[in-house]
Amino acid sequence: MKTRRILFSLLLALLLVVIAAAMMVIGRGHTVYFDNKTLEDYQGQEYKAFEKVVVTVKGEEVAKLGKRERGMSIWIGQNFKMILEITEKKGDEPRVQEVSIKLPYSVDGIVINLPAYLAGLPEEAWFSEFVPAVTEEPAEEEIPGEGDEFGLGLEGELGLEDGLGDV
Repeated sequence: MKTRRILFSLLLALLLVVIAAAMMVIGRGHTVYFDNKTLEDYQGQEYKAFEKVVVTVKGEEVAKLGKRERGMSIWIGQNFKMILEITEKKGDEPRVQEVSIKLPYSVDGIVINLPAYLAGLPEEAWFSEFVPAVTEEPAEEEIPGEGDEFGLGLEGELGLEDGLGDV
C-alpha cells in the first residue's frame, strides 16, 4: 500500500514536469509591435518608412500602417509569422511578403521596425523591447490648518463640537 502511494506521487510529479516542459515549448505570450517608421542614420544610411503596410497575422488583418504608425498583435510561441502587403511609394503596386521571425523567449513586448527588417539589417537595427511610458501622478499637497474633510477648518469654531451651539 505504501509503495503504491509513493509510485502515484512520483507519477504525478513526473506528469507535472512533462506539462511544464510542454508549456515552455508551446509558448509564452508575446505582444509584437510593428513600426513603419524611418530608421535614420544607421551606419550612415537612412531606411525610409513605406507609404502603407497591411499586416496580416493568422489570416486576420491586424494593422494598416501609414508612415510613422505602429500596430500590434498578440502571439503565443517563438515562431512568429505574418504576411505584409507593402506599398513603397504613393502610386506603386503593393507587393506581398511573408515574414517569419524567431522571437526571444525572455521579452514580452517586441518592437519590429519593418523598413529596417525588410532591408535585411541585423537584429540590433530592427529589434527593440517595448517599454511602456510610466506617468507619475502628482502627489496631493497637504495644506497646513486643513482639519476637516472639506478643508474649511471649521472644527471648534461656532461651537460645533458640542452639538448645535448657539442658534
